[in-house]
Amino acid sequence: MSEGLEAVVAHVLDALEFDLVELRVSGSRARPTVDVRIDRRDGSPVAVDDCARASRALEQRLDSEASLGERYVLQVSSPGVERPLRSPADWRRFVGRTASVASPLLHGRADVEIVGVEGEPGGEVVIVRDGKGTEQRMPLAGVTDARLAFHW
Repeated sequence: MSEGLEAVVAHVLDALEFDLVELRVSGSRARPTVDVRIDRRDGSPVAVDDCARASRALEQRLDSEASLGERYVLQVSSPGVERPLRSPADWRRFVGRTASVASPLLHGRADVEIVGVEGEPGGEVVIVRDGKGTEQRMPLAGVTDARLAFHW
């Protein structure tokens, strides 16, 4: 269900010129919760009106699909300050920012500065710099989890 649902959600958001950042389905089979995180393509912060517009469009499409049943809960929100980094475009967009990255090449999780992205589609390599100033190149495929890091 998740792959088909993700394609439907991404298609609806694309028509509204939003990007799908994250999709999570939780809850029970009888009452699933669909949590959708969106981002604006123009780089502006996601506003409440954006979430409402996306929610209305998604609800209309999901109701017509009937694959979730009648009792699903839809939640649409911004990706937040610790948004996930999923695609090479995400990494490029946030060059210069700090990310919390989990990878075997980092021996677990570490906060690093995003320096750049190189390579061809499907073989991208991210360049990161640790707190000591050491740069490291990592295949994007080897990153198990990455989120922007926000420190108070």
